Amino acid sequence: MSFIRITKQFTFETGHALYGYDGKCRNVHGHSYKLSVTVIGQPITDKNHVKFGMVIDFTDLKAIVKEEVVDQFDHATVFNQNTPHVELAKELEQRGHHVILVDYQPTSENLVIDFANRISSRLPENIKLFSLRLQETESSYAEWFASDNQ
Repeated sequence: MSFIRITKQFTFETGHALYGYDGKCRNVHGHSYKLSVTVIGQPITDKNHVKFGMVIDFTDLKAIVKEEVVDQFDHATVFNQNTPHVELAKELEQRGHHVILVDYQPTSENLVIDFANRISSRLPENIKLFSLRLQETESSYAEWFASDNQ
């Protein structure tokens, strides 16, 4: 039986700031992120199975990524909890803003690692996360591949 990769794409808006950075991104700003999630597995061969012929139902994959990433990060502002940005985060939260504090610098590179961990932990046993592509701008993206992280 062949292994097949399927990909689903997602979009969400997230703000962040890079503490200690020497460029404009040290300021709070936002991005319209595009996340491509590719999983790999074998299509179901049981003709009586409701998902016959599918690696994973796109609806099931969508639910996982929506719960683990999109619903949490969409219209949130992400700060590294180990920086003075924590004071700004507290102020924003007091004013009703959705803030996420992480233990890493919230770059695209680190966000894609976080997302890989979140998504992988929710996939069925016979489905593996193959890759993620997190596009931050029209011309910039970070990629994560399972083969690079074994």
